[in-house]
Amino acid sequence: MSYDLAPIRSEKDLAAAFAEVERLWGAKPGTKDADRLEVLSILIEAYEDAHYPMDPPDPIAAILFRLEQQGLDRKALTNIVGSRGRVTEILGRKRDLSIRMIRKLNAELRIPAEILIRPTRKTRAKRRAA
Repeated sequence: MSYDLAPIRSEKDLAAAFAEVERLWGAKPGTKDADRLEVLSILIEAYEDAHYPMDPPDPIAAILFRLEQQGLDRKALTNIVGSRGRVTEILGRKRDLSIRMIRKLNAELRIPAEILIRPTRKTRAKRRAA
């Protein structure tokens, strides 16, 4: 039994779509099953984006993730943000990123600026307490 393609409006619809994805998994590219799998993936993503939104990562988490992803250590940041002390302050959330740092992190590590301009978790907590 196959799932009728339709907008996903409920958890029941979502479960049925996932079952169909499982059935179609591994479909040969260029086939009707592969096209169906692609459409189902888009429908599932749209439903999950609407019902389970994810906050973007905080800037420090994004920096650390990108360093790990590229096989770099914290020393690599000294070329971008300044001295080892400054790197320690930023990663320890004791200093906010400047516009210059954000531009360099965006250009050199390809971290989206919209993530880097977000306040760090520590900064957000301070603002809430004030």
